[in-house]
Amino acid sequence: MCALERGEHPPRYALFLGFLKIGLLGFGGVAAWAYRVIVMERRWLSDAEYAALLGTSQVLPGANTLNAAVMIGDRFRGPSGAVVAVLGLMTMPLAIVVAIGTVFEQIKAVPDVRAAIDGVAMAAAGVVIGMALRMARRLRLDWAAVLFGGAIFVAVGIFQVSLVRAVLVLGSLSIAAAYFRKGA
Repeated sequence: MCALERGEHPPRYALFLGFLKIGLLGFGGVAAWAYRVIVMERRWLSDAEYAALLGTSQVLPGANTLNAAVMIGDRFRGPSGAVVAVLGLMTMPLAIVVAIGTVFEQIKAVPDVRAAIDGVAMAAAGVVIGMALRMARRLRLDWAAVLFGGAIFVAVGIFQVSLVRAVLVLGSLSIAAAYFRKGA
């Protein structure tokens, strides 16, 4: 039986600590930890309630778990509960990133560290390019899609046009071209 079915409302400190745990453990995938803490450990929501909440979180702009923190905090403790839940969720990742940034600032000039960072950056670029190629292969793109995709790549990658400007202009032209090609 979940907290809502029992008519219980967790105190603000419990919301903070629960979401603090989710934020600390959720590197690389917060959703599984959120389910574990919210449904299995704390019993704040039932499986069905969590599924409904997660579905709502996914259609809203922003991160799913952040949206869930706002909704759960608000459901139990109103706006102050939403704030406390979000603070709990964000505290540990923020502290860890600040700590890593502080350490990096001290060692960034070390040649081996610089080489490692460059290697990680190249690997990340390779992953993005590989994913893009895999997606392109499966999409069965027509000539116009390839033309506009290539134009955006050239504009941003070679001519250093801002991504927002390139997507707004060339994306709009691509949509217009698709509209007229379909004869709509």
